Amino acid sequence: MNRTDHLLARRTLLACAAGGWALPALSQFRVEVTGVGLTQLPIAIAPFRGEDGLPQKIAAIVQADLERSGQFRAIDAGAAGGLDETSRPDLGPWRQKSADSLAVGSVSRLADGRYDVRFRLWDVVRTQSLAADGFVVVAADLRLAAHRIADAIYEKLTGEKGVFSTRIAYVTKNGPRYNLWVADSDGENSQSALASNEPIISPAWSATGRQLAYVSFESRKPVVYVHEIASGTRRLIANFRGSNSAPAWSPDGRTLAVTLTRDGGSQLYTIASTGGEARRLTQSSGIDTEPIYAADGRTIYFVSDRGGAPQIYRMPAGGGDAQRVTFTGTYNISPALSPDGKWLAYISRISGAFKLQVMDLAGGTVQSVTDTTADESPSFAPNGRLIVYATRQGGREALMTTTLDGKIKARLAGQGGDIREPDWGPFQR
Repeated sequence: MNRTDHLLARRTLLACAAGGWALPALSQFRVEVTGVGLTQLPIAIAPFRGEDGLPQKIAAIVQADLERSGQFRAIDAGAAGGLDETSRPDLGPWRQKSADSLAVGSVSRLADGRYDVRFRLWDVVRTQSLAADGFVVVAADLRLAAHRIADAIYEKLTGEKGVFSTRIAYVTKNGPRYNLWVADSDGENSQSALASNEPIISPAWSATGRQLAYVSFESRKPVVYVHEIASGTRRLIANFRGSNSAPAWSPDGRTLAVTLTRDGGSQLYTIASTGGEARRLTQSSGIDTEPIYAADGRTIYFVSDRGGAPQIYRMPAGGGDAQRVTFTGTYNISPALSPDGKWLAYISRISGAFKLQVMDLAGGTVQSVTDTTADESPSFAPNGRLIVYATRQGGREALMTTTLDGKIKARLAGQGGDIREPDWGPFQR
């Protein structure tokens, strides 16, 4: 594959040629957390009273969420029977287990068939209640209730918002069928948003989490659509002559930056999120692609080979002079920017391997955070603490999450196949 193919294809066209990455519909994921962080909060999650017999084990989901964040170390709760949010537990044994915190709770079914899920968080050291809350949900939302509990615990103990009740989007190929999926942040509870016999690539969430932009090849060429998650309706955004690819939302949701070849060569344009005429942003003689907006909407980062090899640049969102950002390595693509604008994640080709890099934008230092060799499509969690990316591990495509230092990783692995093209959605509004 030549330089031009790589630059355009890693996010926009590689999916077309990829072989069988099979994933059965609505398959369950297995979260495997590896690594040890320097500072982790020891917490015990006791089994929730009443969760036996339920399809979803609330305590186990909460524990997996917290471990995956890299901020927590789980203390074995054992059976810990009889505890719930109304209990005043003897915290002495938990101190002996070196737990700083203890979460307990219950699940009860209401007369109308819904479930009342409640929890309480205890400070084991100070022997005081830190937080308590509850959620009434239908059976299908038991996982969501668990994610919200994990969010509440995470925020109480770290001071930052948790991302466990957010969603991710990703793409699979099963035989001749492509699917665009929306799933929980741990990869579970996947729902098909679109199925097609033609490739679907480059999903991108709007800032509200209500819409996804993506590229479909249903017209036998790349075309950009916007998909309404709740209703399933979609609208055509960019179907100009040539290739239409790599959509990225502006923070206000009014504009999409896209890559078009309609005027010859791959260049950046903006177009209203309702469709219409496109406005050209770049005028380079090289390939410009993979745009992303900074959180304030004033800057666009993108990939260009205008200097002879693919590197990441930034420029004003309305167009103008571009400034080179990456200088380590000769091939850097697929930029993702942390919500606070402090970190840039991207893929670098190093000795023939594609590896996830994280750059401190203030200091310019770069760290390689993976030991895999086929990484692609990084995307930050909305709190900026985790990155989801696609890679190949054990001969299969898989989704992974990693902390920014690479010390804690979790694999979101389908039982029967491969997944790719992840994008992490925003906080739910």
